[in-house]
Amino acid sequence: MSTVPAVRWPGILRRLASMGYEGLLLAAVLAVLLVLPHVLVGAFAHRLASPVVVQTHCFLVLLIYCLWFWSHGGQTLAMKTWRIRLVSRDGLAVRPAQAFLRYLLCWPSILLGGVGILWALFDRDRQFLHDRLAGTQLVMV
Repeated sequence: MSTVPAVRWPGILRRLASMGYEGLLLAAVLAVLLVLPHVLVGAFAHRLASPVVVQTHCFLVLLIYCLWFWSHGGQTLAMKTWRIRLVSRDGLAVRPAQAFLRYLLCWPSILLGGVGILWALFDRDRQFLHDRLAGTQLVMV
């Protein structure tokens, strides 16, 4: 008879530390893929991009970053460092559609006073609200 190992969920402090580290890494990514191109274009064209263009560009850079890492191994660099992996609710690899839904749900989860993060304090599996809604979960590696 084979036994299935129990799923271990990372604690809230580990996930928050990973999010903080991710923020530092994303600042570097945005500096290279967002700020630098807009500074160069502004210097040569003598025009600044509108706020909508800059915000859309930022949204897309972060979308591509998250979709790529979550769909290819389930871990960003910060998640690897903190030994956290994103998987589907059934423990399988995250599908691109799930990663996209999670990304979209992360924004209101964080920006609305962190309500989706605080949700983990009351969730039976200690998952964030955006993970619960997207059918994903963070597990220990």
